[in-house]
Amino acid sequence: MLVAAAIFTLVSAAIHFYFFGLESLRWTVPETMGVYGITAPQDADTTQPLAYILGFYNLFLGVGAVLGVLLLGLGNPVAGLTLISFSTACMVLAAVALLASRWPMARIAMIRGIPALLALVLTLMGS
Repeated sequence: MLVAAAIFTLVSAAIHFYFFGLESLRWTVPETMGVYGITAPQDADTTQPLAYILGFYNLFLGVGAVLGVLLLGLGNPVAGLTLISFSTACMVLAAVALLASRWPMARIAMIRGIPALLALVLTLMGS
């Protein structure tokens, strides 16, 4: 059970690293603007500072998740499972908040939230 939890945790981390890249590094690129439904370059320029910070939140959540898996694998289950649980719970709650605030972002919320939810459930069941 914990092996599956670790795999879903790493998938969730990779997804959050990807969104870090979109939000913090590529926000004004037309393909990224399309992902977020931004049509006017001025809107991307205006929202870039917020997206930049949001991307770093995603990066930090991903790093926490990876550190949890590493600690679990290195024989520190208490710290590892705590970090995995906290990181994936934050990912799930962020996906719920995104879904609640912007229904057109449902696809992105599901991409971010479902693997994290699976990781969280498997972690709690396996610990």
